Amino acid sequence: MSKTPMQHPTPADPRSAGPAPDYPQPSIDPPGLESEMTPVADHGETSYQGLGRLTGRKALITGGDSGIGRAVALAFAREGADVLISHLPEEEVDARVTCDWITEAGRIAVAVPGDIQHEDHCRRLVDLAIAGLGGLDIVVNNAAYQVTHDRLEDFTTEELDRSFRTNVYAMFWICRAALPRLEAGASIINTASIQAFDPSPNLLTYSPTKAAIVNFTKGLSQVAMKQGVRVNAVAPGPVWTPLIPSTMPPDKVQGFGHQTAFGRAAQPVELAPLFVFLASNEARYVTGEVYGATGGQSPV
Repeated sequence: MSKTPMQHPTPADPRSAGPAPDYPQPSIDPPGLESEMTPVADHGETSYQGLGRLTGRKALITGGDSGIGRAVALAFAREGADVLISHLPEEEVDARVTCDWITEAGRIAVAVPGDIQHEDHCRRLVDLAIAGLGGLDIVVNNAAYQVTHDRLEDFTTEELDRSFRTNVYAMFWICRAALPRLEAGASIINTASIQAFDPSPNLLTYSPTKAAIVNFTKGLSQVAMKQGVRVNAVAPGPVWTPLIPSTMPPDKVQGFGHQTAFGRAAQPVELAPLFVFLASNEARYVTGEVYGATGGQSPV
């Protein structure tokens, strides 16, 4: 008996698979909301199709309300995972939208407001994930803070402190709280950046945090594998998220991503498959690695 062949989408030209500069995007107040983005970002709402690769898994994603975090939350849910997202209180609107997409996929959605600059909140996130989802198998440290200045003397100590507390300390605190409670087969995924390898001079308090994330990922991978837990990182290049127009000068925003081989910034949905792979059994022999998605720019 002949079988009906599977239908595969026609390969798309990656250069035109997303909007390209100049972007008609005005500056917005930080941390920014998805509704303020022009053009609207693509998180996979109408395109991402799950294959059951994370069925029954339980995931914690920081910064899951918008940008890469929303795309990963949506993809995880469509792959069969229940998801807790953390977000700042002022990002409540975006968090509700992300949770709607998770529940539409038939999965449990939990949203927890708060600031991961605080150690007790990071510990609480792990507790709430285990209680609200019935366990924890995947930890995604994705939330980030950045500011831009043209001169070193314009960066403040407060900006430096917040960058490291949000991007590095929180990752450390969450991993320290989660690792003893993770079982063999679990996965930790940290969001690094091309900035870890090719730092921009106007991101001098942000780029060092991303280098620290790469270093921490590689070191923790050796510790975590003693209990069968894998630790990896994804290092994106320019991605169209609210972080960009809420922290960068207007001229940088309008041309954002033009320097890549694609001539455009990535859309969040284009990063999500890397996180799915690293969280899935398909990556069971992968740990301590940094996966670049930089538009052809970086030696990641």
